[in-house]
Amino acid sequence: MDQIFKIIKKEKQRQREELELIPSENFVSKAVMEAVGSCLMNKYAEGYPKKRYYQGNRNADEIESLCQKRALQAFGLSDKEWGVNVQPHSGCEANLAVYNALLQPGDKIMAMYLPDGGHLSHGWSLPNKKVTLVSKIWEVQFYHVNQKTEVFDYDQIEKQALKFRPKLIISGGTAYPRTINHKRMSQIAKKVRGYYLADIAHEAGLVVGGAHASPFPHADVVTFTTHKTLRGPRGAMIIGRIDLIDKINFSVFPGLQGGPHLHTIAGIAVALRETQSKPFKKYAWQVVKNAKVLALDLKKGGLKIVSGGTDKHLVLIDLRNKNLTGWVVAWALEKAGIIANRNTVPYDTGSAFYPSGLRLGTPALTSRGMKEEEMKQISQWILSVINYLKDKNLANDRDTLKKLSQDKFLQNLKAKVNALAKKYPLPGK
Repeated sequence: MDQIFKIIKKEKQRQREELELIPSENFVSKAVMEAVGSCLMNKYAEGYPKKRYYQGNRNADEIESLCQKRALQAFGLSDKEWGVNVQPHSGCEANLAVYNALLQPGDKIMAMYLPDGGHLSHGWSLPNKKVTLVSKIWEVQFYHVNQKTEVFDYDQIEKQALKFRPKLIISGGTAYPRTINHKRMSQIAKKVRGYYLADIAHEAGLVVGGAHASPFPHADVVTFTTHKTLRGPRGAMIIGRIDLIDKINFSVFPGLQGGPHLHTIAGIAVALRETQSKPFKKYAWQVVKNAKVLALDLKKGGLKIVSGGTDKHLVLIDLRNKNLTGWVVAWALEKAGIIANRNTVPYDTGSAFYPSGLRLGTPALTSRGMKEEEMKQISQWILSVINYLKDKNLANDRDTLKKLSQDKFLQNLKAKVNALAKKYPLPGK
């Protein structure tokens, strides 16, 4: 057996034996895996259906057109009002394509502040350094959550927009646990004669399942990745108003990308079909129920939950009252078989690499069939690890990693975690 396949086998075992609580990860179905791993990866398909630059694309045209049709059906949209591009290779490229389509270099963008839960693809920069390509091309200003409530103050966002006059306002991010008021954000954008882009990378599957607020019809453009709550392969989509879609299509190809990943598009089409089933609708609602239970139990256990709770699939914990960093807790949890990720929290006093927060999510565990009772058990395990660590004065260094790797408490907990995980098979196995 090739070494790579041996490593893949080990990764499959890891996924089966551990509890995946990173909110941006999920498990796809066997059908999605089969589509992505098919002969479609052998074909080049530059261009769009019936407008290709290569021959032999009659099946490619059919697959891409069907994926576009299913995307509109999933969100309940009319092809007379909306257009779809299913070719972006990632969420970052989808967002960049929108900026490239609608803006000129130097135009103004207003986006959510990264440490408050925003995303790098919306134009991150530091006071003395422009970090992302977006910040180097366009003038980006950030809006914040309220320091006390840790949620958006839309009146303040409106005041900032009226002063800054952005051509594009972006909502959405990676660690904002509350519902975004898309109608209000759209109204603010219209007041400054700008576009409103709703990035629902994290919430797309919840929106399709009816378990979360939809950005339609308020946004001018909606972008999202397909591998999070939508339970598809790693890819992205752009849905734009019909009068904007030609500009967006030209921006994707030939503006930014060459050949689309046809095998990925096929996998997305399969996933979109699955979202229209009753089991998927139940899944979407269960994701939210599970996250709410997780947040409530962790809060009861003495943890500070950012914004006080959650409206969707993710929970953000502020660990500063426990005198711990997200780095230490995330590594300790991994040694116990619980996979989460360190994350900044609003008005964080830590650094980007050693932030004060821990981010948890329920999409993957819900895909395995876990419900409220399992969330209660997992929350107790998380609390036990945090309480175990809080007085140990562990630094963010290699010595701490060595100690955590040899820790008997974490090893004993891992055995319990593995036992629970093995009761719930992986989808797509």
